[in-house]
Amino acid sequence: MVIVIGGGPAGLMAAQRLAEAGHRVRLYEAQATVGRKFLVAGHGGFNLSNAAPDAAQFAGQYGAAAARFGGLLARFSAADLRAWAAALGIDTFVGTSGRIFPVAAHTPAAVLGAWRRRLDGLGVEINVRHRWLGFAGPRGLRLRDERTGTAFTAEPAAAVLALGGASWAKTGSDGAWAPVLRGIGVAVAPFAPANCGAAVAWSAFFRERVGRQPLKNIALAVNDGPAQRGELLLTDYGLEGTPVYALTPQVRAALAGGGPAFFHLHLKPDLPAAALLRKLQGPRGKASFAEFLKKTLHLGGPVPTLLREARPGAAALGPEALAQLISRVPLPIAGLRPLDEAISTAGGVALAEVDEHLMLRRRPGTYLAGEMLDWEAPTGGYLLQGCLATGAAVAAGIGPAPR
Repeated sequence: MVIVIGGGPAGLMAAQRLAEAGHRVRLYEAQATVGRKFLVAGHGGFNLSNAAPDAAQFAGQYGAAAARFGGLLARFSAADLRAWAAALGIDTFVGTSGRIFPVAAHTPAAVLGAWRRRLDGLGVEINVRHRWLGFAGPRGLRLRDERTGTAFTAEPAAAVLALGGASWAKTGSDGAWAPVLRGIGVAVAPFAPANCGAAVAWSAFFRERVGRQPLKNIALAVNDGPAQRGELLLTDYGLEGTPVYALTPQVRAALAGGGPAFFHLHLKPDLPAAALLRKLQGPRGKASFAEFLKKTLHLGGPVPTLLREARPGAAALGPEALAQLISRVPLPIAGLRPLDEAISTAGGVALAEVDEHLMLRRRPGTYLAGEMLDWEAPTGGYLLQGCLATGAAVAAGIGPAPR
């Protein structure tokens, strides 16, 4: 028998692949249902993976873990994920952004329901409201039935830990497992928020005047780093949106370095600098600053207020200075949003602590999958792809059941 601890995407994938390989699989989940974070994440745009055709580019989305994920993705790629979904009866398509989505009829709950039916058909035994307490001897796992308070020990042939990171604790992903692994000498990097909003110290006037408003087709960079394209949401505390999420590693590094940390926002990245300047050199006449920006550059909504916030007196700038400001609006970064608000987690078990099959070197027979491991990736399908790929990898590492 193989025991899987954790009913998120990584744990469910490991359980499925192990059962398909002939193992008797028992899965334990601390919450009342499996897949809670899977369902919550789907509310914000249910993309399963990404159709980026270049394998090296895809693996590069995993940052410092790119080399390890190159191998993982070679064994469970985006194409493999689509084939897995199709086998569950879930049709998918590639959106204009390159993200892979299930068709509209397949909601997160529908996908999870189809997955559960597949696991039931394979004989996977799922036990909810069971909490992992730690290890017992070289092979044992200590668990507690939360409904009765009864603690017990199980000794499987192999164990898969897929307990998640430390964000969205309400879904069960609270990082409470970290002290247990540190207690047996496993290096666990401190948790940090990933794919989260960033705080900007807006003035009270800006917060009251602007509220929550989008900025579309922009480019955003941290200090002098590379820019990310997409859409932002101005909030009362700062910025949200895909470009911000993709830049959280750079934000963390800039803040940790102790130096100045600024977002630089380009409001018209598709307009060449010379063309931008020519437009701004046109006659303004009696038009207000807001009217001029809207008529000349189609920059309406919160933009005039944002420019004044970033540079008092922006309305009086000449064409050259205004063009420079529009191309590089400086926004001082005050920090990142709290870990529990983050979509995902940086930190976790160092990849050096596991072998090529994601087995703990310090505890043979125990494998780790999903966000327990120290990796991060941007939104856009890379997070779920990474979790599923690690789940598939541990099952492959355990191998087929003995005959």
